Amino acid sequence: MGAMIFAKKLLDDDALIMLPQVRIPGSHANRLGLIRKGLVSVIDSGPILHFHHCSFEDFLLSTFFLQELSEFSAVQDQGYHEHQLAVLCLKTLVSPSLYFNMGNLDSSSIKNVNIDVKSTISPLMSYSSLFWVNHLIQTPSDEKMMKAVKFVMYEQLLFWLEVMSLTGNVHAAYLILRRAATWKVCLQVISLQ
Repeated sequence: MGAMIFAKKLLDDDALIMLPQVRIPGSHANRLGLIRKGLVSVIDSGPILHFHHCSFEDFLLSTFFLQELSEFSAVQDQGYHEHQLAVLCLKTLVSPSLYFNMGNLDSSSIKNVNIDVKSTISPLMSYSSLFWVNHLIQTPSDEKMMKAVKFVMYEQLLFWLEVMSLTGNVHAAYLILRRAATWKVCLQVISLQ
């Protein structure tokens, strides 16, 4: 539920079950089924977990919820959820699912690009490409994240830019990179080179 609250955009089931350290026992399908069954009155039944109304999200973030249901206080831990989402995004960006020519474009027909982005770029890749820095800057630095950021910057940058272009978000790339440069560890990584 915390990831649902702190995600910048709705995530589909496939993305939510890939979050690190998901603590619901059983298979992925059982995890989502358990969440849907337990919260059927407030969660939509479609393929994307989301709350019917923002008042439930407000309730989850309220001091009343924290006081009365303290055993579920982790829902309100923004730092924890931002870290989980940052790890998910970085794992996606360093994975083999980010590669050269993701749009399968023929270089001879590059002028007339008419591509169905949904068939070539997963929703998780699109989300990760657009929001990785939003989650990263809310996260304390650690060695694994530093290595992942370095890999994205030095090995995957052009592939990431291709995704940004194909999803119509290339205009945001400069701001994303600028925000990444403000992340303290990123500055240290670049200075080590």
